[in-house]
Amino acid sequence: MAQHIIELKNITKSFGTVYALGGVNLHVDPGEVVGLLGDNGAGKSTLIKILAGVIKPTSGEIVVNGERVSNWSPARSRAAGIETVFQDRALAVQQSIVRNIFMGRELAGRFGWLNLRKQVSEAERLMREIGFTSKVFSPNSIVGQLSGGERQGVAIARAILKQANLIVLDEPTTALSLTETAKVFHFVRQVRASGRSIVFIGHNIHHVYDIAERFVVIDRGRVAMEKKKSDIASAQELIEYMECVARSQGVTAGEME
Repeated sequence: MAQHIIELKNITKSFGTVYALGGVNLHVDPGEVVGLLGDNGAGKSTLIKILAGVIKPTSGEIVVNGERVSNWSPARSRAAGIETVFQDRALAVQQSIVRNIFMGRELAGRFGWLNLRKQVSEAERLMREIGFTSKVFSPNSIVGQLSGGERQGVAIARAILKQANLIVLDEPTTALSLTETAKVFHFVRQVRASGRSIVFIGHNIHHVYDIAERFVVIDRGRVAMEKKKSDIASAQELIEYMECVARSQGVTAGEME
């Protein structure tokens, strides 16, 4: 069996007397898409912030490629090849695609001048790698001219530039049309085809079911279910389980999506 890229063991996180996570176990394997589901307040955001090193767990272990890691931090998370694309994507919409990809990681020449030609060439390669093949746009196109799905592609390309082997996508299809969602799915599949892994976080159960191979459901700070797609007959079966979880909290299915 392949070694896990990362494994979280019995992770807890408390904020004062409030427990956001109460003993979560989660692992990600090479080249897989994991769907992370759960209602608002279930603990998903806390979990991905721990993955990104933004906050420290109260207790538990973080294991990277089979080795336990101490003093987990954003720097250690990045060094482990983990990049998180948060819901706002953190893009400068008035700047070009290439400037967004290389923001803070500009390529300099021998005398410190920006190597713009090399940046454009590398941006083109990254765009091809994730399947961003539109003839309408080039690396010099302004991000503000792109659709929502295409902007998500720019954020994913930036993560790949940073040598990520695990990309965490936080609600990547929120407020996107079916056409734009299909573009995001195309980018995700291209990333997976390159051998990288994805944690796909979403409220839209149909979207998560369509793209993920394994599902982890978080409920009130704990893993309520973990199943492979081959063990779930349809998106409807997954929805019915989520509705059961929602009813136990007094939440309707409509509010979940």
